[in-house]
Amino acid sequence: LCLLNMISHQELVSCVGWTTAEELYSCSDDHQIVKWNLLTSETSQIVKLPDDIYPIDLHWFPKSLGIKKQTQAESFVLTSSDGKFHLISKLGRVEKSVEAHCGAVLAGRWNYEGTALVTVGEDGQIKIWSKTGMLRSTLAQQGTPVYSVAWGPDSEKVLYTAGKQLIIKPLQPNAKILQWKAHDGIILKVDWNSVNDLILSAGEDCKYKVWDSYGRLLYSSQPHEHPITSVAWAPDGELFAVGSFHTLRLCDKTGWSYALEKPNTGSIFNIAWSIDGTQIAGACGNGHVVFAHVVEQRWEWKNFQITLTKRRTMQVRNVLNDAVDLLEFRDRVIKASLNYAHLVVSTSLQCYVFSTKNWNTPLIFDLKEGTVSLILQAERHFLLVDGGGIYVYSYEGRFISSPKFPGMRTDILNAQTVSLSNDTIAIKDKADEKIIFLFEASTGKPLGDGKLLSHKNEILEIALDQKGLTNDRKIAFIDKNRDLYITSVKRFGKEEQIIKLGTMVHTLAWCDTCNILCGLQDTRFTVWYYPNTVYVDRDILPKTLYERDASEFNKNPHIVSFVGNQVTIRRADGSLVHISISPYPAILHEYVSSSKWEDAVRLCRFVKEQTMWACLAAMAVANRDMTTAEIAYAAIGEIDKVQYINSIKDLPSKESKMAHILMFSGNIQEAEIILLQAGLIYQAIQININLYNWERALELAVKYKTHVDTVLAYRQKFLETFGKQETNKRYLQYGEGLQIDWEKIKAKIEMEITKERERSSSSLSSKNMGLKH
Repeated sequence: LCLLNMISHQELVSCVGWTTAEELYSCSDDHQIVKWNLLTSETSQIVKLPDDIYPIDLHWFPKSLGIKKQTQAESFVLTSSDGKFHLISKLGRVEKSVEAHCGAVLAGRWNYEGTALVTVGEDGQIKIWSKTGMLRSTLAQQGTPVYSVAWGPDSEKVLYTAGKQLIIKPLQPNAKILQWKAHDGIILKVDWNSVNDLILSAGEDCKYKVWDSYGRLLYSSQPHEHPITSVAWAPDGELFAVGSFHTLRLCDKTGWSYALEKPNTGSIFNIAWSIDGTQIAGACGNGHVVFAHVVEQRWEWKNFQITLTKRRTMQVRNVLNDAVDLLEFRDRVIKASLNYAHLVVSTSLQCYVFSTKNWNTPLIFDLKEGTVSLILQAERHFLLVDGGGIYVYSYEGRFISSPKFPGMRTDILNAQTVSLSNDTIAIKDKADEKIIFLFEASTGKPLGDGKLLSHKNEILEIALDQKGLTNDRKIAFIDKNRDLYITSVKRFGKEEQIIKLGTMVHTLAWCDTCNILCGLQDTRFTVWYYPNTVYVDRDILPKTLYERDASEFNKNPHIVSFVGNQVTIRRADGSLVHISISPYPAILHEYVSSSKWEDAVRLCRFVKEQTMWACLAAMAVANRDMTTAEIAYAAIGEIDKVQYINSIKDLPSKESKMAHILMFSGNIQEAEIILLQAGLIYQAIQININLYNWERALELAVKYKTHVDTVLAYRQKFLETFGKQETNKRYLQYGEGLQIDWEKIKAKIEMEITKERERSSSSLSSKNMGLKH
């Protein structure tokens, strides 16, 4: 933090609030409301309040989330010690004063849409008001003063303090209330972030704590020397600030501390973040307003380390040769991202794209909205999120697309809820958390037939794989039960399976160079070398994994990146741990993607590891290379599968081979469709008999008027084996008075096989004739 301490009030400053990134209003017990201009360092008095009004809390009316953008906030609510709240315009005109509470109104907060205001007071009441200041309801009443209040991300719930307790109360009557003891002293401040859905609390027990929205403790600080008087989330939910006596602290969302400053300020009673999340203002007990800028942020990729040294300056260091470059910007840096050999930096007005090969000539283009809240990169393009929408640009600065869906709220999107690959954008919706929207990156239109991806539970985190063909694109996601699932992005009209890969997964990441997935599971760090195995042969999935003990990462670690064969994990105390995984699976992926099967087998023989052979077996089946599959399955001792693959080789027609390969992977419906399209009706019936799908076997036989007696004969044999009587009505109906002649049936089956052989040999000879011609 880079600090600036400024005086403009004679008395304690009680509250501060930003209108733009360069303009701040502060209120003080000297009854003045002062406007600060940070560009010119000027201050001006906006209004002098009557002597009996002591301001306590200030909150600007939120910028409209609609299409017509307000450039800045136009009015604010001010709560005061006389039991009133006042709606005051930007110019200082008091539009309305409303009698709200007995005793002081301790806090007032607009909801995210600006459609409702909540106030809390010394009288222990929590009241909801309309935009114009009309009382809608008294949400709750209690015997102790309510010191702080915050809206839930969806504006459907309110969080407030009750002594040492925290209470979350939904606006709907009769809905369940969540209440828990949060501190050992009175709670003075709370904040609830809309992006990460986490809660901050600060108390007289000299601690600050981070909670999830279910009231589970995620972090508790050590006791400080003095009570914690203020806490505030940065808008994007990545950082938060903590204020106490002569103390300002900057923390990561997981709780650990980036910076501790000891300004001479008295207690900091209120902290406000600027809209772009780059600066903090604090209301101080000694009449000062303290300003702080967030600097020293770091980005790393391969051999490059980039540091934001000042508001408008970055330092690039190449660790291979210790070369240092300085990047100067016209405006202050708001967001940056370094990946795929490009650095993307957004300032308050422009976006800069640097190539790691050349730091001198960035590509620069103007931004539509200004305040970029998220940058995501893929190999071919990158994505920007701001208050107005989502935009995809190429690294040459060309605008590509802007996906949209009804009710989209860009202010709550983060790296866990948006994912980008070379061809696809995935966005998790906030309105219905069980749904993922999928878009084509090149057009911004919904993917395929426009069907959404829906899951049975709420989804927490999503990630698209980065390599391979568009048709094979996969998305992995974690749901609220902490189960990890994988599914195909392209749906092709059929209902694609969503398959579970693991349980108790807290964080995940795809490799940037090949489709290897890693995650932190309960007490293990797990790498899925070939997640696609679940679609090919689920039995061998455990053999394609790499696992190691993760207890060294302590509680709540987070995967920061997975570049090449290096995984970077941030522990709960903020330290970074780097793990290297075997480079061989990535080489295997490369060989298989370019169909170098012999090289792949040679590599596995060289490495002599079961995981490699298991991955190769699954890859070979997925790519229909049964010769390689046979070698690989033999190497991992799956003899039954080797025999089955051998039996596939002996099948007379190409359609039969294809169908049995599909059956090998469990795609029975597709196998049946292939056989029926090729006119191999008996073979389609036979696969259903082999799988004991008796209903379907009879259905096909009746539909195509063939082999009904064959189906009945096999059914009878099956029942006799188990000493059972026929109970199925359809089988009883068709089997009535039918005498089964096994000799006749065997002859029919022989005839079908001969017919298939002749067909395949005639199609082969006609192919050869064509080749000769």
